[in-house]
Amino acid sequence: MSGNEACAEGAIAAGCMFFAGYPITPATEIMEHMARRMPEVGGVFLQCEDEISSIASVIGAVLAGAKGMTATSGPGFSLMQENLGWAVMCEVPCVIVNCQRTGPSTGLPTRVSQGDVMQSLWGRHGDGMIIALAPASPQEMFELTIKAFNIAETYRAPVILLADEEVAHMRERVEVPEYDELNIVWRRNPRTSKKDFLPFKADRRGIPPPLPSLGSGYHVLFTGLSHDERGYPIDDPEKHLKLVRRLRDKVINNSKRFTFLEKRRHENSRIAVISYGTVSRVALKAVVEAKREGISVDYLRLITVWPFPYDEVLKMAENVDHILVPELNAGQIYHSVAEAVRGEADVLPVMGIARQFTPREILGEIKKLA
Repeated sequence: MSGNEACAEGAIAAGCMFFAGYPITPATEIMEHMARRMPEVGGVFLQCEDEISSIASVIGAVLAGAKGMTATSGPGFSLMQENLGWAVMCEVPCVIVNCQRTGPSTGLPTRVSQGDVMQSLWGRHGDGMIIALAPASPQEMFELTIKAFNIAETYRAPVILLADEEVAHMRERVEVPEYDELNIVWRRNPRTSKKDFLPFKADRRGIPPPLPSLGSGYHVLFTGLSHDERGYPIDDPEKHLKLVRRLRDKVINNSKRFTFLEKRRHENSRIAVISYGTVSRVALKAVVEAKREGISVDYLRLITVWPFPYDEVLKMAENVDHILVPELNAGQIYHSVAEAVRGEADVLPVMGIARQFTPREILGEIKKLA
């Protein structure tokens, strides 16, 4: 399958029954695949007039009781930010796929990029924490789409699948397990009575109860305004601070449960490479080639990009002198890596725009430090 096809099939395996989208390179194939597959599985496909209505429609479908997803790229992702902020505030479990392409603006629509990494975290006004996963293969497009739905349902939060053009259009073998082997988190009904139900009353983990389906008899008010446990608007700075802290803490405090990493450590390494997405495949090849030439290099791949794994990066920094951060942008995750290492190692960005690195290029940067 292509990565986009694998993403669509992963969504269906996860129980997605509603997809809304608008065509945009390089994510269009997800929409086209869902247009064919949604009716086959009893779901609903909606082509919208733009990306704003796409994510709004997904949010509405989720509040009605369905699992929902949309897919886009940089310009469309920009348009989705306001409604994505609403989903964060109202704790709506949905999945947004962003197949990144080169910008700014329309840029080069068919060229690979990782330019939306910081936007995925900080694109919305106000404070809040987002969850973002970065696949590096069609297999992971399938698997991480399922994980994204599971995380969204478990923590009642929107989740971003932060792909890139190359993994979207890459074609590789994808192994699909038998359906009963998949671990799927399904929407549960609230356990409290309709009379006592508080849609935003969090448990000890900071997570509110599952969303009741529309028409099930539960009365829920959703508003982007600051609200109490009933969902009713409030105008109290202290209560708002408490709400914002909970929205952040429910993600950060539970992040170890959905922080996925790939690590390779070597004795006596002085250099490390930290990467994510398709760049990590090139970086790993460079690390292997460096080892053949007698240069030991540690390797860390971020599969979960947000929340950022500060502790893991600091552990790596304590054992090396230099950290290379190759990215298909002008340096974005580089800043989080530099913040995490606390001066324990030099952090050096390796910037690429509009084209993928070669292993030789990253190996050349490694040799400069060896």
